Parts: sequence; C-alpha cells; structure tokens
Amino acid sequence: MIVAVFLLLFAGLVIAPAAPSGEAAVASILDDWHAAAAAADEARYFAHFAPDAVFLGTDATERWTVEEFRRYAHPYFARGKAWSFKAVERHVSFSPDRSVAWFDECLDTPNLGPARGSGVLFRVGGVWKIANYDLSVPIPNALMKEIKQRIEEHGKAKPVASR
Repeated sequence: MIVAVFLLLFAGLVIAPAAPSGEAAVASILDDWHAAAAAADEARYFAHFAPDAVFLGTDATERWTVEEFRRYAHPYFARGKAWSFKAVERHVSFSPDRSVAWFDECLDTPNLGPARGSGVLFRVGGVWKIANYDLSVPIPNALMKEIKQRIEEHGKAKPVASR
C-alpha cells in the first residue's frame, strides 16, 4: 500500500504542470508592454515602468526619464497608433536573489525593421517593473564604415554626454 501511494505521489510530481518560471513572468511583462504600445494603451504601457526608469531610443540624443518619454510618446498614443514591436527571440538572466532581471531581445518592427531591445527590470511590491530599456537597430559590420561616415556627416546626433 505504501508503495502504491508513493508511486501515485511520484507520478503526480512528474506530470504536474510546472509553475511559471521567473523568465516566463518577465517575458509576460515585456510582451504586455509591447502589446500596450501596439494597442495605443498609454496608461498600461507606462504602468510597466519603474518611477525612475530610463528609456534610451535609437538616436544618440534620446535618453529619457519616464516623464520625458511620456511627453515624447503621448502624441503617438493620442492618435491611436503608437508602435508595434514583437519579440522574436529573448534571453533573460537574474541576480542571485532573483530580485533583478536583465534581458536582450530581437524585435520585429514594421518601421525600424529588425531591432534589438535590452534592459533591466526589478521587483516593486512583488511586480516586475522596467527600470531601463535600450532600443537599438543592429548594423551589419560590413555596413559600419559607411554608416559611421554618414553619422559624422549628419553631425546632429551627438551622444548625450557630449551635449
């Protein structure tokens, strides 16, 4: 009888569905954040940020606090169409105590083409919040010399530190 109970308990452990992992929880937040932008849901989108978060855009001058980014983005949300980013690959890592997560993701975007996002999240009251997000457009190494020259000729996109 004891063996039968043990076998039933062991079988239950093997076939029981696993609880969502920390990676799944972070992915869910990021996916909802991207979905909120695609749906032009400004309140939902900005609710995913930590209060002192920073968003780095693709232009070297784009380093925004949450409020600065919200002022920039508001007209897009107000017209009912913000932007559409879909993660096609994502990697998530955690601090040893699992209170901080960092990630990088490859994005499919209609306006930018292939893009990349990376960032940091931490727990605020048990909820993951985005503390930093860095959006970039990967440039193939074979094009880098030409792109660098064009940026230098453009002359307007100076890094934040040199303003």
